Amino acid sequence: MVKARKYVVKKDFDGLPKREDFEIVEYELPPIKNGEILVKVEWVSVDPYMRLVKPNPVPYDIPAFQVGLVVESKSPKYPVGTRIVSHKGWRDYVIIDTNKPYSDSEMFSQLYKLPDLSGFPNSLAIGAVGMPGASAYLGFLDVCQPKAGETVVVTGAAGAVGSVVGQIAKIKGCKVIGFAGSDEKVKWLEEIGFDKAINYKTADIKTALQEAAPNGVDCFFDNVGGEVSSIIIYQMNQGGRGVVVGSISAYNEDFSNLPKATMLQFPILAKQLKIQGFSITECDLNRQFEAHKELSKWIRSGQLKAREHVTEGFEKLYDAFVGMLKGENFGKAVVKL
Repeated sequence: MVKARKYVVKKDFDGLPKREDFEIVEYELPPIKNGEILVKVEWVSVDPYMRLVKPNPVPYDIPAFQVGLVVESKSPKYPVGTRIVSHKGWRDYVIIDTNKPYSDSEMFSQLYKLPDLSGFPNSLAIGAVGMPGASAYLGFLDVCQPKAGETVVVTGAAGAVGSVVGQIAKIKGCKVIGFAGSDEKVKWLEEIGFDKAINYKTADIKTALQEAAPNGVDCFFDNVGGEVSSIIIYQMNQGGRGVVVGSISAYNEDFSNLPKATMLQFPILAKQLKIQGFSITECDLNRQFEAHKELSKWIRSGQLKAREHVTEGFEKLYDAFVGMLKGENFGKAVVKL
């Protein structure tokens, strides 16, 4: 018998998740059956969507992507020693039934072998060469369809998705402006190629953006929402394109009393803007694998720098999660078990 641990959400979140909202449960795993694999989890992801996703009434296992090593197998497709990517949550061991039908577009059921990372850390498979990277690649290129010379603005630019979007925009020949929440993040964004980065907590956002983008904004990649996003949309050019991938500014708020932001109908109508929501769950795995391949190529060539914010220890998963929600991470937040 293998003893395993997992995090269970025992109380619905009210505002920022609290330590007492979680419980670490220890349990024994049964022997594996035909078609099953026993996986020792090595890396676990913490992402903003986990604050919102509620797969079942409490108590429920918190969902998350993970990289793991197959330590016992009764599946010819995944022999012992294979590393896999799955979406089995915050746990240190897991049994996965490989006979179960998996939906390419259903994030919760994904299971695939670790992509070739050419010597880079395996954790990239839950970051820049995983769901966040594919969200950046497909959300930006498919929806915004940037052209060389255009001006791109990214909110949440120092996070897992935003930092990749900005670098892709530079690869495509665009001018890139990023918004982040500290002077340290502003400095880092400019170090990795952003033409201008702005601390939204200290700057006069409207004036700073007008100075950084005197000819207006063509493409807007929004991870944050709120008034910052409204200000940016008012400065978009005729026929501008925007994609909304997140609204982290409101994730810890009471959804019955959300913060107010300037209405957007006027600029959307007057400038014929195209603003579209994007979720990676609507993209099948083959498209995501295409994104992974291109992102890996850019990382190997040095065109894309995939920074990670690493926390060590199963017991530190909560701290990493809350730290990410508070914006403490530079790049992708991951936990090494």
